[in-house]
Amino acid sequence: MLPSTSGGEVVNPPEIHDQIERVTSSHAFRGSPSLCKLLSYLAAHALEHPGVSVKEYQVATEVFGRPAEFDPKEDSTVRVQAGRLRSKLAEYYSAEGADDTLIVDLPKGVYALEFHSRSATKPEQRRAVEVRSNSGLSEAVRPSSQWNTLSLALLVALAVSLGAAGYFFLASRNHQAAGSKPAAPEPLRTFWAAVLTSPRDPWVVFSNAAFVGRPDSGMRYLDSTKDRARLVLDHYTGVGEVLGIHDLDVALASLNRSARVKRGFLFTLDDARNNDLIFVGAPSENLTLLDIPSTREFAFRRLKQEPRSGNLEVVNLHPAAGEASEFLATPSNEPLTEDYSIIALVPGIDSAHSELILAGTTTIGTQAAVEFVTTPNHVQELLSRLGAKTPDQVKPFESVIRVKVSKGVPVESTIVAFRRL
Repeated sequence: MLPSTSGGEVVNPPEIHDQIERVTSSHAFRGSPSLCKLLSYLAAHALEHPGVSVKEYQVATEVFGRPAEFDPKEDSTVRVQAGRLRSKLAEYYSAEGADDTLIVDLPKGVYALEFHSRSATKPEQRRAVEVRSNSGLSEAVRPSSQWNTLSLALLVALAVSLGAAGYFFLASRNHQAAGSKPAAPEPLRTFWAAVLTSPRDPWVVFSNAAFVGRPDSGMRYLDSTKDRARLVLDHYTGVGEVLGIHDLDVALASLNRSARVKRGFLFTLDDARNNDLIFVGAPSENLTLLDIPSTREFAFRRLKQEPRSGNLEVVNLHPAAGEASEFLATPSNEPLTEDYSIIALVPGIDSAHSELILAGTTTIGTQAAVEFVTTPNHVQELLSRLGAKTPDQVKPFESVIRVKVSKGVPVESTIVAFRRL
């Protein structure tokens, strides 16, 4: 069963995909990655389950990374974000999307998208138009025969135009149904062409730290100096890594590429030699990063002093004038409101291949780093810093971004340090 508009017209998946891409790439949604993510999630659900509303719990845990014990009575994140999404959609359709033929709507009280065809006027609206038209026409102002002739000519011309437009619309629609996709925004094409140097799809390596203990009785990071005989659990990762890989998958698909995904614990140097690599997560958990070329201007360091013992920080190894020498996120014993991430593009083991590092001091920072390189306006900022307009001008670099966090969701990211290598 396919989704339909309020007028009953069936909407094909390619039309919905194209419209969602158009909306999320718009100026109105620029700088709102969490809203883009929510809209994309609801659109995917609408395609899989037309007319069925998503539960608030599902949205909270699957989109915004809320824990399994999420209680909507105590946490209004989903309702707040849904309200923001409605406002942004209204803003978009009142300006940039004023001429779009497909309108995406999120009615109040449900988490299910509706689709409206701009040309499908409701019957009551059509009757109202007819009443106003007839009431305003009197015998004294009936059109003359000359006007009738001109009107007929205009109608014929209009019919021809509509016929041609209909033909091209149907041709375009059939082309979309055949599997074509809108081109990725220019900043993404430029940046990622420099990252993806190999005809083979890149390896996306996500962190999965070694833990000891049990989920039901308490887990902690493995301490190799005293935990050698204990059972190691290596099949857990953070919500930021999961959501980040989803964002990478969407971005790569728009570039007609795909990702080969492997957890860091299983990654080998043989995998690294002949492939482009994308690392998602800090080297404290993505341990392979310790064995291959990595950053040289900014590094992660685990703190040993209380009250931040065990927390990660980003160290500025060669501070420029006015720059901080270290970047510290919110302490782990407080609600997270600020994080820091490293985004770096460096040569791989084989200099013919590239290595993109996307890592935060927490899993939320990692999520923000991925969002940064998959969001057109943020990527454009990177290109501007590099002075790059073409892929061959995108050179190795390292940067640190500050991430503002609200209720476990990255809401704003800004570059606070940048190096061209």
